[in-house]
Amino acid sequence: MSLSQVRIWVCAASLVAAGALSAHAQGPHFSSHPGISVVASTVPANGDVNPYGMARVLQSSGSLVAGNILISNFNNSTNLQGTGTTIVQIAPDGTSSLFAQINANNLPGPCPGGIGLTTALVVLRSGWVIVGSLPTTDGTSATAQAGCLLVLDANGNVWETFYGSLINGPWDMTAWDAGTSADLFVTNVLNGTVAAGGTVVQGGTVVRLGLTIPAGAMPSLQSITVIGSGFSERTDPAALVIGPTGLGLNANASTLYVADSLNNRITAIPAPVTRDTSAGVGAIVSQGGTLNDPLGLTVAPGGNILTVNGNNGFLVETTPDGEQINKALLDTTGNPPGAGALFGLVEVQGVGLYYVDDASNTLNLFQ
Repeated sequence: MSLSQVRIWVCAASLVAAGALSAHAQGPHFSSHPGISVVASTVPANGDVNPYGMARVLQSSGSLVAGNILISNFNNSTNLQGTGTTIVQIAPDGTSSLFAQINANNLPGPCPGGIGLTTALVVLRSGWVIVGSLPTTDGTSATAQAGCLLVLDANGNVWETFYGSLINGPWDMTAWDAGTSADLFVTNVLNGTVAAGGTVVQGGTVVRLGLTIPAGAMPSLQSITVIGSGFSERTDPAALVIGPTGLGLNANASTLYVADSLNNRITAIPAPVTRDTSAGVGAIVSQGGTLNDPLGLTVAPGGNILTVNGNNGFLVETTPDGEQINKALLDTTGNPPGAGALFGLVEVQGVGLYYVDDASNTLNLFQ
């Protein structure tokens, strides 16, 4: 299927129907004085905390219900990072259920280090759910291992794993979904990071995984290509690791935006679906200003880029031309206020912006 044909793209940190975004940015997408409501707790029965990844279900299948939101947890009940094993499903009315609890001892393929579910979470139209794992044994970066991508069916069962040298600490993900095929875009944050012991290294990557999805069969991995490289990354005692995080595609997938967290900037990788070489860190779209450790990222209706800051709890709106035109405070907890609380974002046109707040372990709605 060519890029000119209609596709729907989904993102670990966002979800917007293809065609809903215009080629040119519009005015500010949100009010700087937000109305925020708590939709539901993200904590399942086993006590997992630290919600990271988000993805909205487009089509009902198995236990997946269209319009609901899946959320992955990074920490276990004792708050150790890289040990969360659950994905919860939350309806817009706040009804919550357990979608999956993944057992590291009962996997169909390798996942080096075990299970610690990250921000990398997508739901494909075919009903397959893919989530990243960056595991630890004790919640510290010293024990962090490469992890994998786990492929689950619509009932939360793991069918296969994607792993190997190009998948090393999968941190966030978005997808370009054609139904019978899909391209996954994944950031990796462990290339040389642990060995550097807190020193910044330029090893962060963005890789594209090409999948075919036969009817009635699990996805088949056809290729893995590095399309971005040289991103700054380092271990961190509070955040475990900091590196390239949020990813978002524009309307026709001609540009992949990357939240380059350590450099307080948004970069853009051209031709992400078709390129066969690395674009390095891509072109700098916007840097500094109100960007302060941007983590989650989504592209809003109209084409503007929404990011959430890891250092101060602000949502920032940036045009594709790089102008920062709006900001709103989403979280004031922690020290400093808003620090480390915001990751996943899901934009639902006509409803608002759903986001996870891992300071309160809740799914919130910003309108």
